[in-house]
Amino acid sequence: MQIGTRWSVGSPAPSSIPAPVAEACSKLEADGDFAGDWTLTWLEGRAIATHTSGLRVLEREDGTAATLAPGETELDLDDDDWLG
Repeated sequence: MQIGTRWSVGSPAPSSIPAPVAEACSKLEADGDFAGDWTLTWLEGRAIATHTSGLRVLEREDGTAATLAPGETELDLDDDDWLG
């Protein structure tokens, strides 16, 4: 079982967060006008950092990080074109 945590924008990310997710959160903070908090949760062993705005940074199966805008789902990240 992995325990989540919360940290404020501008504070260092907790050490329990995978590096790609922590780096993506830091980049978003640097590129935008962010305030509020991040909340770390885990789903099936993968990290998900959710900002108070609803923006999410999640760890993909391959270990990279992906950013989802509020209302987007992981299906929106599917870059396979086998249906097209």
